[in-house]
Amino acid sequence: MKLTAKTLPNDPELLKQMLLAMAGKVDQLSTHNTYLETRVSQLELQIKLHRKRQFGRSSESGQYELEMEDITTVQAEIEQVKQGFEHSTASTPAKPNRTRKPFPAELPREEKTFVPEACSCPDCGQSMQNIGEDVSEVLDIVPAKYRVIKVIRPKFGCKACNKISQAPAAERVIDRGIASAALIAQVIVDKYADHLPLYRQAERFQREGIDLDRSTLAGWAGRVGALLLPLTNAIRAHVMEAHKLHADDTTAPTLVPGNGKTATGRYWNYVRDDRPWDPRSAPAVWFQYSTTRSGDEPLRHLKGYKGIIQTDAYAGYNGALQQGVHRAGCWAHARRKFFELVDAGKSEVAADAVNRINQLYAIEKEIKSLPPDERSRIRKIKSQPILDDLKLWLDEHIRQCVKGSPMARAINYTRKQWDDLILYVSDGKVEIDNNAAERAIRPLVVGRKNHLFAGSELGGHTGAALYSIMGTAKLNGIDPKAYLTAVLKRINCTPITEVAELLPWNINLDEARYAEAI
Repeated sequence: MKLTAKTLPNDPELLKQMLLAMAGKVDQLSTHNTYLETRVSQLELQIKLHRKRQFGRSSESGQYELEMEDITTVQAEIEQVKQGFEHSTASTPAKPNRTRKPFPAELPREEKTFVPEACSCPDCGQSMQNIGEDVSEVLDIVPAKYRVIKVIRPKFGCKACNKISQAPAAERVIDRGIASAALIAQVIVDKYADHLPLYRQAERFQREGIDLDRSTLAGWAGRVGALLLPLTNAIRAHVMEAHKLHADDTTAPTLVPGNGKTATGRYWNYVRDDRPWDPRSAPAVWFQYSTTRSGDEPLRHLKGYKGIIQTDAYAGYNGALQQGVHRAGCWAHARRKFFELVDAGKSEVAADAVNRINQLYAIEKEIKSLPPDERSRIRKIKSQPILDDLKLWLDEHIRQCVKGSPMARAINYTRKQWDDLILYVSDGKVEIDNNAAERAIRPLVVGRKNHLFAGSELGGHTGAALYSIMGTAKLNGIDPKAYLTAVLKRINCTPITEVAELLPWNINLDEARYAEAI
C-alpha cells in the first residue's frame, strides 16, 4: 500500500513502529545493494576475461564454455536478488522472462488445474462464472528408474520321443552379462559424451542400492570398445573417402602403471564435414590415440589417403604431405595471432590485419551452401583481391618490424604458410579454416577436466573408439544414447560386411526386428 498523509495512523506508538520497520528495511536494502555491486564487479571482470581469451588458446581448450557458465550463473543470481527487492518493496513488477522456444510436442504432458476455493464472489456473494483461463507450462523430470528384467524360458518336452523345445536365449551385448544394452549405453554416454567419470557413476548406482563398482563399469566400456571396433573402422573408411579432411590433436594425460605418474598421450581427430557445400553429406569424426606427438602418428593414420588435410601449422603432418597429401591452412589461427596483439596492446597495425581477414570471413557467409564450383568462382572474384592486397601488406610491414617481436612472429606465421592459406580459393570443397576439427575435439578437452587422465594406454585406445562413435552420432544430430543402444542390440547379429548399415546416417532406430535383444 502506498503511504500518504491520509493512510498514516494517528497513534504515535504505531508511527514509531513503522519508522523502526522502515529503518530496518533501509539497512537490509543497503546490505543487498553492496552485495549486488560486488557481484556485478565480478561479472564484469569475467566478461573482460572472456573477451580477452575468445580468440586465444583457451577457446580451443573448452575454457570458453566454462566461463560462459559462470557468467550466466552470476547473471541469474543478480536477477533473483533484484526480484527479491521488487517483491519486498512492492514498487515495480518483476521483468518478464525472455521469449523461449516451446517445449517439444512429443513430450508427455500432465494437466493440473487449480480452482479457487470459493466459487462465490467475495464482495457480493453471487455465484461466479468461468470466463477464461491462463495456461502455462513447467518442465518437470521423472527420476530415472532402474528395473530388473527377469528372463524366463519355459521348456517343453515330448513324451513320445523325449524331444525338448525351448526358445533361444535373447541376444545380449556381453555374453552372460548382467546389463542390458540400454544400461551399458547409458554408462558409455555418461562418460564419453557427458564426461561423468566412472567412479561418480558407481557412486550414483550406490545411492540406488545397486552394487556396481568402478571396475565393473570399466570392464563394460572395454568390452564395448572392442565389440564396436568394426563400426569405428567403418567410420574411418567413410572419413578417408573425403576429398578434404580437418585434422587436429590435443593432449591426453595417461596413467603410467606402477609409479602412479602420468605421461602425455594424445588424441588425434580427423573430421569429414562437407555440409557447408553439400547439406546432404553425412559428417563423421574419427579419433586415434597415441603416446607421442611424433609425425609418424599422422603418417600412419593417413596411410593411403590422397586428398587434402586442413590443419594448423604443425610440422608433424609434413611426412604425410610427402605421400601425396596436400595441406590447406587455417585462417582462424592466422587471425588469432593478430587479434592477441590487438587485445593486449590495441595495435592499429594488427587491427588492420584483423579487419582484412574479417572481410574474407564475410564473403564465406555469403557463399554458404553454394556448390563448390560457385564457391570457388566467387572466391576468385571477391576474396582473391583481398588476399593479394594482404600479401603486399604483410611484405611491407615485416620490413618495419623488429626481428623476433610479437608482430613479426604474427606476420611470419602467415607468410610462411601462405600457399596453404590461399588453397581454399581455388578449391570450393575446402573451408577457410579448421574450426570443424576444433569443434569436434573440444568435448575431449572438457572431459579431460573431469576424468583427469586415462587409466592406461589401452584405455586411451578404447576412448578413441568410443569418442569416434559418440562424436559422429552428435555430428549427425542423433541422440547418442538412443543410437548406441540400437547399435549394441544389433552388433552381434550383424555380419562384418554389413556393419556400414549401423552408421548413424544408415541405421533405423525404430526397426522392430531386434526388439527381443536385451
